[in-house]
Amino acid sequence: MRAPLIQILLFSLLNSGSSMAGLVKSDTEDFIDWWQHTVFYQIYPRSFMDSNGDGIGDLKGITSKLRYLADTGITATWLSPIFQSPMVDFGYDISDYKAIQPEYGTMADFEELIDTAFELGIKVVLDFVPNHSSDQHEWFKKSAAREPGYEDFYVWHDGIVQENGTRVPPNNWPSVFYGSAWKWHEGREQYYLHQFTKEQPDLNYRNPKVVQAMDDVLLFWLNKGVAGFRIDAVNHLFEDESLKDEPLSGKTGDSLSYDYTEHIYSRDLPEVLEMIHHWRQLLDDFSAKHPERPTRIMMTEAYAGLTQLADYYEDSNGVRGSHLPFNFHFITDVKGDSDARDYVYNVEKWLIYMPRGHAANWVMGNHDNPRVASRFGPASVDAMNMLLLTLPGVAVTYNGEELGMVDYRELSWEDTVDPPALNVGEELYQEVSRDPVRTPFQWSNETNAGFSTATKTWLPVHPNYLELNLEAQKAANRSHYHVYKDLLELRKSAIMRVGRFNIEPLTRWVFAFKRSYPNFESIITVINVSDKEQLVDLSEFLSQPKKLVVEVSGVDSKYQPGQSLAASALLLAAREGLVCRLV
Repeated sequence: MRAPLIQILLFSLLNSGSSMAGLVKSDTEDFIDWWQHTVFYQIYPRSFMDSNGDGIGDLKGITSKLRYLADTGITATWLSPIFQSPMVDFGYDISDYKAIQPEYGTMADFEELIDTAFELGIKVVLDFVPNHSSDQHEWFKKSAAREPGYEDFYVWHDGIVQENGTRVPPNNWPSVFYGSAWKWHEGREQYYLHQFTKEQPDLNYRNPKVVQAMDDVLLFWLNKGVAGFRIDAVNHLFEDESLKDEPLSGKTGDSLSYDYTEHIYSRDLPEVLEMIHHWRQLLDDFSAKHPERPTRIMMTEAYAGLTQLADYYEDSNGVRGSHLPFNFHFITDVKGDSDARDYVYNVEKWLIYMPRGHAANWVMGNHDNPRVASRFGPASVDAMNMLLLTLPGVAVTYNGEELGMVDYRELSWEDTVDPPALNVGEELYQEVSRDPVRTPFQWSNETNAGFSTATKTWLPVHPNYLELNLEAQKAANRSHYHVYKDLLELRKSAIMRVGRFNIEPLTRWVFAFKRSYPNFESIITVINVSDKEQLVDLSEFLSQPKKLVVEVSGVDSKYQPGQSLAASALLLAAREGLVCRLV
């Protein structure tokens, strides 16, 4: 059965009711705001580039490589946390929201990074971690000491005294990182909530002083010139005030596992949406006061239900929230053995639920999940980048995915530093560790892949760097990097910004989608997700028999850019993707 036809007219989505007739004037003229069709390149600072030889990536290292981003065609980057931190969770435990982590550099280094990015036409988005601070933050120290004004900055509770006199946590909530979500504080003689590590106490957003303090943080960095924020773990911001036990999920008998309960009182509460609206208003107000600067935006991270994420865009009353609620379906709902119907379904369901007037977004990987080459297989790298970069809207690329970097799953227990992995112990660490996806960027075949001159890097470099590195891929006639760069060049065309979109499974293993607009040559992306060669006929999908001309082909493809192909009999190799013009 043919899949339902989804047609997206991006420009009319952004300007409901207006006609597109006569609006597409050239391939260089823009009709949408900067963030609505960009590629956000996520940099994990600790692993990107080390400028001083201490084995840890830093701000000067990032600045030195911004030219690489610009040359590739990247115009926006998102930096994982760079703020002052004890580094228990590598920057997601912040001890000062307005200071730079010393091993990453200084505020002057950050300002130089912003200035250099501006000169290169690159916008910088910061990772904002509002759910929790470090237990070394002055706010927490003051709250623990019950200093006036800080008593309720965090979530505190006396706990429950059992009949035998033993004091226990107030409920059965587990931490995301394993173990109870409550920790006894000897000084205050109360439990505090920590939904992540015990060193990451949850802030209390029912306290207006906390909200004001975080507003000040956002304004501080906006005035430094950042283009916006990616808001971490946003759906954890509020807890039910009753602090009741959560119902058991039935998924596991391990009461210390996060899967032990259904998180109906500790996650995804309605108040989260109100806070998103509040921050959107702050950003909109800042943008209105500074019309000479680009729109300031908010991207939100929440592994949540589709209807809830759609509300993050805009609620039932038309109140706008997150510019881009991250769409993780290519991470959570599609796997290496998924067939064409799974891919089409996951694209269509996002477009169906996304409110009119907003930009779609697609996240293929990040620092918390296995890399594309490891999740789908190395042979799928080019096809998955074709998918990511030719869909309508925003694409998010994790650093190294343009090269096809793979997870370093052989990383030893001795080299493991990721908190969840350390929490579960040596026997199970490999099942949960995020370290394998965070290894240093592979720049060249020099020592430590050109990442650092240190004797030892904070995580070991993947040993395949001798063959798999940027320098080698730049020098090669065909490489994953060249494919990625060609796709970014293609995204500049008007048809990729404003063209209509429809997608269908052609067979169980092959799907295709088309970007089209009257008087423009359509762009067709066709992908084989099987391990076998597939012969497909695109005639029905294209409505009328036409010729295909290859725009972008993969590293191992027998097809070359510019080559003409018959739409009625297209032979695709295993895991092959092609991007073609319809002429």
